[in-house]
Amino acid sequence: MATHAKPTELVKFNVSPMVKGLSHLFVVVGVAAFAFGLTKDPQRAWTSYLTAFFFFASLGIGGLFFTAIQHVTNAHWSVTVRRYAEAMTAFLPIAAILGIIFVLFGAEHLYQWLNPDLVASDVLLQKKVAYLNKNFFTIRMVVFFALWLWFAKVIVSRSLNQDQSGDEKLTLKNVGSSVRFLLVFAITYSLFGVDLLMSLDPHWYSTMFGVYCFAGLFQSTLAALILITLWIKKSGKIDGVVNENHLHDLGKFLFAFTIFYAYIGFSQFMLIWYANIPEETLYFVHRSHGVWFAISMSLLALKFLVPFLALMTRGSKRNPKVLVPVALLILVMQYVDNYWLVYPNFNEGHAAFSLTEVGVFLGFLGLFVVALSYFLGRFSVVPVKDPRLEESLHHHI
Repeated sequence: MATHAKPTELVKFNVSPMVKGLSHLFVVVGVAAFAFGLTKDPQRAWTSYLTAFFFFASLGIGGLFFTAIQHVTNAHWSVTVRRYAEAMTAFLPIAAILGIIFVLFGAEHLYQWLNPDLVASDVLLQKKVAYLNKNFFTIRMVVFFALWLWFAKVIVSRSLNQDQSGDEKLTLKNVGSSVRFLLVFAITYSLFGVDLLMSLDPHWYSTMFGVYCFAGLFQSTLAALILITLWIKKSGKIDGVVNENHLHDLGKFLFAFTIFYAYIGFSQFMLIWYANIPEETLYFVHRSHGVWFAISMSLLALKFLVPFLALMTRGSKRNPKVLVPVALLILVMQYVDNYWLVYPNFNEGHAAFSLTEVGVFLGFLGLFVVALSYFLGRFSVVPVKDPRLEESLHHHI
């Protein structure tokens, strides 16, 4: 196996002018599509906003989750790819602003429990009003993002500062901060999913919904991380730093959490089907007819079965020609999954999908790429003074 000298200089990745131009164009398209949607059908516009927002906000928090896991487990192999997960957290400040905008201006178009007339005539909603109300909803959203942004600043900043100082104590400090973050994450992200998605149908509940949202978050985060890693690797900036063994581990993680996603999804469905309680089964009844049934089956086939079969062999986990299309497929199906969670609440008989959804998604994608590009262009993509870097450079499976 070839050996490589330890990098000693900060390596920055400047995104090409074409990518920068496209990302800014996507933002303009997204704003225009959303504004046009508001004039035609405000509920539809905010529905597309929520679907895209949850998708990209989850990628941002997923990058921080991956980073924290590496610190808690004292992982050596991932040092050279951890920085790209840290880069994904650059979207969190943007997500915080977009989340507050949604809560203040869009929520009343989507949530039944924000309609006083409906609450007054619904006994069940009246019993939930202590939790499901505008003020507490806003407070929770602010608290969630405040905590995530604080932990991101602490954990990522220490990693970046180490590039300059080489202080090994920063690595040790991040272990404790990461443990605390994981505890906070388990609670806040579960409630984040409950608040934004499950409460769209306030009469339905699932105790596994938070775990289901997490399974989708981490599967899609791994897919995005693989694409970002290969994107930077293609530039030649990290030759000798990230090799096929790192790709193999990322592929193994993706394979494992593809199975985990399917397990959680099936478990949630099976328990509700077996119990056969009307207020629980109605959720899946809405998704078992017409086009919604086809979308349900597509999640099984394209978010689990195809990636599972494609990533089974050792060679496939190390092959970019396999990893790229599988990662892209998973990200597309993660959006479809979010769409499947949101849209049947408003379009029980048919699936609504048009240029509004495409434009809004492109707008969020543009903002995500802008944030990612800013981070990669400003900070080193190689943590040159991490005490575990040497072992990561020689990682071999």
